[in-house]
Amino acid sequence: MSELTEGALAPDFELAGADGPVTLASFKGKPLVVYFYPKDDTPGCTKESQQFSALAGEFAKAGASVLGVSKDSLARHAKFTAKYDLAVPLGSDPEGTMIEAYGSWIEKSLYGRQYMGIDRSTFLIGADGKLVRIWRKVRVDGHAESVLEAVKSLKA
Repeated sequence: MSELTEGALAPDFELAGADGPVTLASFKGKPLVVYFYPKDDTPGCTKESQQFSALAGEFAKAGASVLGVSKDSLARHAKFTAKYDLAVPLGSDPEGTMIEAYGSWIEKSLYGRQYMGIDRSTFLIGADGKLVRIWRKVRVDGHAESVLEAVKSLKA
């Protein structure tokens, strides 16, 4: 699989969501922020989802949608959303098809052990379906704010 680059068309996707299927086409005509995260209800992933949720109104004001994606089931997403009162929708990609298409399924290392896992990464997709910005190996603190600034700069 080739590496995604800014300016390229975003890979199409169809995921299970709380309110039915979620597709790239369902966001056509407005910017979309997709953030991939490893697992519901873990410290970093919780903090990241809370930060995007805290800014959900600002993203909406800027005309953008936000979608969090992991391999967790819809039932697990529902518990996670309720527990932390999350304001962003979460898509379930149990097979990892979308995660792989976006190059976010990578080899990781923990305590010297190699394994495959989700790279905490974020993609800003423009209203035209093209990748505007790509963030890889995201550090959670301040990330949602940086993404919001990038969304706001689309109108500038």
